[in-house]
Amino acid sequence: MSQESFTIAVRNRSGIGIERHPVVLSWEYGNRAIKIEHGGVEVPYQLDDLNGDGVADELCFLTDLKGNEQRDFSVRFVAADSVCHYASEVYAEMLLKNPKIKEENMQDLYISSLTVKRGTNPYWQLHHHGPAFENRLVGYRIYFDHRQTVDIYGKYHKGLELKETQFYPDSVQKSRGYGDDVLWVGSTLGLGTLRGWNGSEPVMLDDVMERTLSIVASGPLRTIVEVEDRGWNAPRSESVSDSSRITMTTRYTLYAGRRDCMVDISFDREVGDYEFCTGMINVKNSMEWSDHSGLRGCWGTDWPVSAKDSVGHKRETVGLGICIPSEHVISEKPKDKRNYAFVVGTKDSELHYGITFCSANESFGFHSAEEWFAYLRSWKEMLGAYVETTVRN
Repeated sequence: MSQESFTIAVRNRSGIGIERHPVVLSWEYGNRAIKIEHGGVEVPYQLDDLNGDGVADELCFLTDLKGNEQRDFSVRFVAADSVCHYASEVYAEMLLKNPKIKEENMQDLYISSLTVKRGTNPYWQLHHHGPAFENRLVGYRIYFDHRQTVDIYGKYHKGLELKETQFYPDSVQKSRGYGDDVLWVGSTLGLGTLRGWNGSEPVMLDDVMERTLSIVASGPLRTIVEVEDRGWNAPRSESVSDSSRITMTTRYTLYAGRRDCMVDISFDREVGDYEFCTGMINVKNSMEWSDHSGLRGCWGTDWPVSAKDSVGHKRETVGLGICIPSEHVISEKPKDKRNYAFVVGTKDSELHYGITFCSANESFGFHSAEEWFAYLRSWKEMLGAYVETTVRN
């Protein structure tokens, strides 16, 4: 290839400032090494192999943008031995339980992917019950069972912790200010879990021919965790004569420096005749806020674990939020004892939305419902900002 450089122009077409905006581009240059600079300063980046063929196919880097600002980034191809290895701002892990190790934060059987056949439930064989991932602000995990619930890990101070605590800090770590599980989710929607909808209530993903959870990318700037439900017998309306199963792939992407996690769902065919459900747990005695156009949040306090496991824990106050594009919202359901739910759908084969949360323990975050709901409004505005990216040779 004769081309040795090109420019990526990123233009914020909105009037609001955006922090840590992800610039994501399809990558056509295989595993060639590069350097990216803006204004003479090197910019960290990440090349990911999303389809698992051993060749990078997507480029990602992050930038701050003022309202209506344009930034140009120069990309140069360089020798492999001159590439800088950037300190990771994110972390992801998935582990099998080691029966020889009793400590909850010293497990050592790391895996990157696991596939199980219909009727197999590895929930109790996996440490912290599925993949967990974090940045310096927040942590998430996904349950590896028919619930596939999204759960959260709150922090007191900014930093990466999961490699040390493995989602279960010991008493010494707690005394040093490490974070912890801050939400009991049970069989609720947790935070943004997608499930089927049978016309009256959420339906879990019990009948799946094959389920795979994978860590697709793990730094330095983003983690991507993928859940594939192959051959799901999803509930469908009575008008649908096709009884064949569908395959759903869900990607959870967490970027460095952002507390929100993006949820991107694709199906193996158009699913306009199906209805699905997502939303948030109704945290005990929580306050609710909604703009009735896809943005909904709550603020509440409850035990983060079941009653039998409550020793060593305290009641936790959290703020939860979900932002669903209005074109995906079929209806916003009134809250019940378990959930703040939405019925959602798509006319084609894709669904997209964002989830976010805070813990009142944070030294850097939000400490009242009013603060949290104000953040949710600004978060939606930022998600809706139009940023244009072009490539110039």
